[in-house]
Amino acid sequence: MADLTTDVRYIKGVGEQRAKALEKLGIHTLRDLISWFPRRYEDRTALRRIAELVPGETACVSAMAATAPTLTFTRRGLDLVKLRAVDETGELDVTFFNQSWLKSSLKKGETYIFCGKPEGGPRLWRMAAPIVEPEGKREATCRIVPIYPLTAGVSQTVLSRSVRQGLDACADILPDVLPDEIRLRRQLCQAGFAYENIHFPQSAEALALARRRLAFEELFLFTIGLRRLRKRREVVHVAPLQAVDMDGFYRALPFTLTEAQRRCVNEALADMASGQPMNRLCQGDVGSGKTMVAAACVYFAVKNGRQAALMAPTEILARQHYAGLSPLLEPLGVRCALLTGSTAAKAKKTIAAQLAAGEIDFAIGTHALITGSVEYANLGLVVTDEQHRFGVSQRAALASKGAHPHTMVMSATPIPRTLALILYGDLDVSVIDQLPPGRQAVETYRVPGSYHPRVFNFIRKLAAQGRQAYIVCPQVTESGDPEDDKKAVTEYAQTLQREVFPDLRVAFVHGKMKPREKDAVMTAFAAGETDVLVSTTVIEVGVDVPNAAVMVIENAERFGLSQLHQLRGRVGRGKHQSYCILISDHRNEETAERLRVLTKTSDGFKIAEEDLRLRGPGDFFGQRQHGLPGLKLADLGMDAQLLQEAQEEADSLLSRDPDLKTCPAIAERAEALFRQAADTLN
Repeated sequence: MADLTTDVRYIKGVGEQRAKALEKLGIHTLRDLISWFPRRYEDRTALRRIAELVPGETACVSAMAATAPTLTFTRRGLDLVKLRAVDETGELDVTFFNQSWLKSSLKKGETYIFCGKPEGGPRLWRMAAPIVEPEGKREATCRIVPIYPLTAGVSQTVLSRSVRQGLDACADILPDVLPDEIRLRRQLCQAGFAYENIHFPQSAEALALARRRLAFEELFLFTIGLRRLRKRREVVHVAPLQAVDMDGFYRALPFTLTEAQRRCVNEALADMASGQPMNRLCQGDVGSGKTMVAAACVYFAVKNGRQAALMAPTEILARQHYAGLSPLLEPLGVRCALLTGSTAAKAKKTIAAQLAAGEIDFAIGTHALITGSVEYANLGLVVTDEQHRFGVSQRAALASKGAHPHTMVMSATPIPRTLALILYGDLDVSVIDQLPPGRQAVETYRVPGSYHPRVFNFIRKLAAQGRQAYIVCPQVTESGDPEDDKKAVTEYAQTLQREVFPDLRVAFVHGKMKPREKDAVMTAFAAGETDVLVSTTVIEVGVDVPNAAVMVIENAERFGLSQLHQLRGRVGRGKHQSYCILISDHRNEETAERLRVLTKTSDGFKIAEEDLRLRGPGDFFGQRQHGLPGLKLADLGMDAQLLQEAQEEADSLLSRDPDLKTCPAIAERAEALFRQAADTLN
């Protein structure tokens, strides 16, 4: 007898060949199969007579083939199958493209369901490329039809039939992981009904009930898993840091901190004086001044006799931080050092010795800060920049260099608060929601590809004024093969240099380059030795090139809003008016609306909320970075109320039964949910 871990090849009707195709989608077991949820649905429930059709409105028609199908070929190599269908109210001319087998399978005098968008009018209706099936079958017509994510070799029909066979195989063994009292209290349907109607909905109402039940289950298991992960972390007490007169630090700044920055500083200092290690996320838009908040924390820690370290994901960012912070902090008595992979061996040895002896107060660097030989005399504060770029192990390695140091992670990726509380649930969240006064908004425009000559002329005009430009190409292939991206970027850069900007200095950077090569290109650009930089999205977050005044993004529709906002943040960092030009020929209205959001606002948090609403958390950072397991149906933008209900039930259950002894199935499912993603969380 099958259970949910049964290999799909042993499910009746699936077999070896189909199982191989399903494997490409990551479907290996019966549970994988029934949990492969549709990405959308088509409502084909409208069954109309021919006289009741509405132009352009999808409908199903039950009609008899009044003529035998004919097969013709066009000059372009298309084959057309045509027939006329009739019912008691009118006539319908039907055309199929490149489906020549229909000539022999459709029979004159038989009744079929034709489903598509009609054109024409009362005298004669036409329908091009409809779905067709015999009247009695109604597998893909006269119902709400699921549309699944697919891969090569797997059609909607194959997937739908496989899921049907999977549901039939587990009809009697599908366990309900939710306790009955929770299900009844929250008015949730049973698991069997939910799985049946998420795949084969009887009605729109049944689909809504199924989705709500399964989304609740995901959020409930997610919360259980997260709470149990954190419970394993020990509760630590440390000596509280003492109050410090911060006026000396504030007077040394060449500007006044915004209210939002002051609030974040005060929240962090209160943490460090609390007697427990600070564990705080400081997030704010590009240019909001997170680094100055970190600098205030460093000053506070050092004045308490502790050392501090700031780890950045790349050398160029580390050098940038050092160049900005060292001149500010050194005169205040904070001894600073820069330690990266390219630091000379002799200098590395000296810096390591000084850190171990307590002769350096503040180390800024890359992962070189956590190499085995580097030790700290009294590490009290760890700051990581762009924290989602580091794995858990790297952040933990830096923290392990001290005795429970205070931790601050900075992110320039504005994250909606709902998502932040889930992603960083064991971190306190500080938000810098103000930009420093006087910072100019980047003027943002969306233009079609036909504007390329005008865009290139604009770049030339700005270059003549001494400005620089970025041109970003999207990921080229669905697979994200870096070789393809490399080829596209290098070829585009060479074409621009040869045919468009022969008199300007054009360079390129892509993901296949070694870190040192990327750094060299970015450093040359930052030094003004390049006029135009062609790049994939590898352009480092936070790299500061005040002279760059224009960002051109090709095929802008391929990027998420938050990613576009991040890219836009590469310009507008100096005193010159800057511009972001989104090039897109995409005509989809939803895509146009997404890009319009960017032209209307520069508020990263509003953009992030919209991005989350439109794309869900799975795409928010890119699948590998966000670390959210298992959220296939729940939408954190739309399901905030459901999330709250799921959290209340999870917390209530864990307070009664912390080890889930009465609910082993919940414990097992929650563990399984986090196995894949545990290393990317916090």
